[in-house]
Amino acid sequence: MSGRASIGRWVRAGARAIGVGAGALGLVAVLCVAALEEAGANRLLRVCADPDNMPFSNSKEEGFENKLAEFIADRLGDELEYTWFEESTGYVPSTMGQGACDLVMGYAQGTGLIDDTNPYYYTSYVLIYRADDPDLKGVDRLSDKRLKNKRIGLFARTPPASLLAMIGLEDNAKPFETYAGESAAKTAEQMIAEIASGKLDAAILWGPVGGYFAQKADVPLSVVPLVKETAGPSIIYGITLGVRPNEPRFKHEINKVLAENQADINVILRDYNVPILTQEGELIAAGTADR
Repeated sequence: MSGRASIGRWVRAGARAIGVGAGALGLVAVLCVAALEEAGANRLLRVCADPDNMPFSNSKEEGFENKLAEFIADRLGDELEYTWFEESTGYVPSTMGQGACDLVMGYAQGTGLIDDTNPYYYTSYVLIYRADDPDLKGVDRLSDKRLKNKRIGLFARTPPASLLAMIGLEDNAKPFETYAGESAAKTAEQMIAEIASGKLDAAILWGPVGGYFAQKADVPLSVVPLVKETAGPSIIYGITLGVRPNEPRFKHEINKVLAENQADINVILRDYNVPILTQEGELIAAGTADR
């Protein structure tokens, strides 16, 4: 994977984000399209989601995008219906005339692959390390000299990999791979376990993924949004909902729900330890696994 596709499995660009993971980022879109039911008591809100992609979604409807889909359907007075799609396939369905979706829950803003709503949160890649590591305490950017000679895990061919190369840290990086048909969440969990055990000094993950799995670690971990980098492209992203093209009324309806309920949406995200940022990169809700 490369570019935006590199975090396609974390950010429903059809990366979360991995995770995680964003730079000239071409996310894999999972957008199915169908005509919206006429307004009525049994109107359906059809959502495309991955059945095994925590913390975003799963078939048990345990992810934060599942919770957001339920929230939106409730506000619209619609019945929620899922079409399950494994994003790891990299398949991008046609956006016209076939499929069964009205919404894709986590679509990176500005990819141009499909239409999208206003962002419902901003987030970034994060640096994760043991909270009790005296060598790394307070590190908040990859250019910090204390990271030199440290073993840093990350997903191969993601924007942070290019950034590490620019800074000169690639020799000590440990790239992780996720192959078609595999859940990237399991690879993220492996990275977190290696930090906790000391096999890795740190890791770079897509914010929602890193925050979620770090809070489940056996030891306290620090989760630091990478918003202070001066090299390379920005790795802060606005996350939107993917919608059908040429449906301005429906798009306006969804935007209205997002705007009027941002505080409630943030509560959902905080429950999963998602680092929520302003568009300028200031932290709104801390992504921390310190206990």
